[in-house]
Amino acid sequence: MAAAAAASRVVWVNGPIVVGAGPAGLSVAACLRARGVPSVVLDRADCVASLWQRRTYDRLRLHLPRHFCELPGMPFPDHYPEYPTKRQFVDYLEAYAARAGVEPRFNQAVTSARYDAAAGLWRVRAEDAGDAAAPATEYIGRWLVVATGENAERIVPEFDGAEDFGGPVSHVSEYKSGEAYRGKRVLVVGCGNSGMEVCLDLCDHNALPALVVRDSVHVLPREMFGVATFSVAVFLLRFLPLWLVDRILVLLARVFLGNLDKLGIRRPSGGPLELKNTRGRTPVLDIGALDRIRSGDIEVVPGIKRFVRGGAELVDGRRVAADAVILATGYHSNVPQWLKGSDFFTQEGYPRVPFPDGWKGESGLYSVGFTRRGLSGVSSDAIKVAQDIAMAWEQQTSTL
Repeated sequence: MAAAAAASRVVWVNGPIVVGAGPAGLSVAACLRARGVPSVVLDRADCVASLWQRRTYDRLRLHLPRHFCELPGMPFPDHYPEYPTKRQFVDYLEAYAARAGVEPRFNQAVTSARYDAAAGLWRVRAEDAGDAAAPATEYIGRWLVVATGENAERIVPEFDGAEDFGGPVSHVSEYKSGEAYRGKRVLVVGCGNSGMEVCLDLCDHNALPALVVRDSVHVLPREMFGVATFSVAVFLLRFLPLWLVDRILVLLARVFLGNLDKLGIRRPSGGPLELKNTRGRTPVLDIGALDRIRSGDIEVVPGIKRFVRGGAELVDGRRVAADAVILATGYHSNVPQWLKGSDFFTQEGYPRVPFPDGWKGESGLYSVGFTRRGLSGVSSDAIKVAQDIAMAWEQQTSTL
């Protein structure tokens, strides 16, 4: 260990150390730069927004209208559609970084970050993800901004009998299109937006998907009366309490989508906005999957009890045949793996203090992108964090 420490490079950061070069990290770095505060942005990947570039399927679009997804200081191009494609969003993020002059240091996998109380500084250790033989680098600075987000690591559940299945099992982060599954029976585990959209894409490529719906889930139409459902919710929240808006949304969803119980999809007892705010459970915005379920192109099945050769045994005793399995089981935060000596984050990797006050910790620690409110929450956090750090920066520089 002593030899490794001696071989490490040490870099003094004249400003905040930002961990993560996704929308959250780019936003806060751009807001800081606009206020004259330099920063260093670290990311383990070799590009900005690696989740979007490397771990999403080809047909993905933003689920919300573009004006809800803009980052601070730069609107989407006028020619973009209401729901930009994955490629358009990546292009937007790259242009955003270039315009703001944000140049992340790529292939920097942060393995630990801890506050040195004696020195009043953060010490962030990063290994070169592109060269295992390269020495680790220690970045030292006064502020640390955690911007790795809610989707840093895949959730891969364990199933009894998985070794007996015999076919390919992959996470949705590896899925690009249904072309490779043409003519195959595919078991898609997880009834979130990804699971629904992957099933729809599989249908479009003449595959035979079965959707595993273990838990209850809210499914809402993407639009109501020609207006985005999210826009309707935001408008209603200006005048009505959240619980009442939830009831209205559920009622309208039943009017537009019908009784989903008949399709094997149960609604939770809590409202869609309540569950999003308290548990981070995002409602599904339907873009056509329900019609394919009604037509029989997508089969809905309950939870998996165990895998068997060539398929799975379900909790209701039935068996379903499958040639392949796709786990649309989501992601989780990885902050507890590398942030040491701080109780600002829970064991699950989220700020202990709920929105809207979970962006600031102690000793120069900040977080961006953990509000469970998507890109609009990212922008809100980034602006607050940049303002707070800029005030401290101005006080520091004025005394020099």
